[in-house]
Amino acid sequence: MSLNKPYLDVPGTIIFDAEQSRKGYWLNQFCMSLMKAANRERFKADERAYLDEWAMTEEQKQAVLARDLNWCMRTGGNIYFLAKIGATDGKSFQQMAGSMTGMTEEEYRNMMIHGGRSVEGNRVVGEDGDAQAHRQPQGAAGKKA
Repeated sequence: MSLNKPYLDVPGTIIFDAEQSRKGYWLNQFCMSLMKAANRERFKADERAYLDEWAMTEEQKQAVLARDLNWCMRTGGNIYFLAKIGATDGKSFQQMAGSMTGMTEEEYRNMMIHGGRSVEGNRVVGEDGDAQAHRQPQGAAGKKA
């Protein structure tokens, strides 16, 4: 039974609901494995080989290899788990968030200090605001209908 999900029409937003959780289970388990130093070293030594040990989809593996966090989220990744990839790469959460919006770390920080993105043009998918997918650096990349 499919639930009505009006939040799917919010641009730039992927809600981590039960469906996303099921879809991203192995991707998120992989991310959690990076909490152990030995696993981080194995991953950095041969990323593809390490990813192939996990029952992730090929699309999820490609999203990780591309370090496209928006794509990872569309395939079920939870940002708090995905942060382990950024930490493995030596990136702060702020750097990661900036990369997801096409901003530098400083631009992202300044935007957030000044109240975040405007809601103008960003209330529903299809408007012309800066949170719309067509305005994102990775907005259409790897997106499945």
